[in-house]
Amino acid sequence: MWTRQFFGTDFYHLVAAFIVYSILGWFVESVYMSVCNRRLTNRGFSFCPFCPIYGFGGILGFMILRPLMTDVIKLYVCGAIIATVFEYFVAVLMNRLFGEVWWDYHDKPFNYKGVICLESTIAWGFYAVIIVRFLHAKVIGFVDSINPAMGIQVIKIIFVIVTVDYVYHLVKAFGVDVEEYRKKAVAIYRDIRTKW
Repeated sequence: MWTRQFFGTDFYHLVAAFIVYSILGWFVESVYMSVCNRRLTNRGFSFCPFCPIYGFGGILGFMILRPLMTDVIKLYVCGAIIATVFEYFVAVLMNRLFGEVWWDYHDKPFNYKGVICLESTIAWGFYAVIIVRFLHAKVIGFVDSINPAMGIQVIKIIFVIVTVDYVYHLVKAFGVDVEEYRKKAVAIYRDIRTKW
């Protein structure tokens, strides 16, 4: 499974790069928003330093925009447009699923419904150039510096942690009483333990 090829890259490198971009995206956005808010700000959905929108954006952006690597202007313009469209559709999906969007550009000039804005579009273009021309090669180099067997184990551990974290927060977002289920799980665990 890990060696299967997708768009010229094996599954292992795609998943590892997805994780790196998800963590880097969380870090960059959290630092930026912390500076803007003048206090520490976690821009993720959960406790983990992980924003999958950046993982998908980094991987898909690189795959789509790679043919434009040598033309910086086209790369910038296409990257800005594609990322803005992606951000818009993610906002529409979030609004349908959760009834809200987890960012708000209403205070930004040239925004559309508070979910996309000119400032972000300009930034997405720069991110596209950085990812396609410089960063992706560094990410792949970092992945290659790790023994693949160990890398696969780290990927599995990260996905278990992120999955548990996201399921917990999704359940809370949909209004389920998490504490009640936690108490039931602890009671079941204690019951099983006493029987053994």
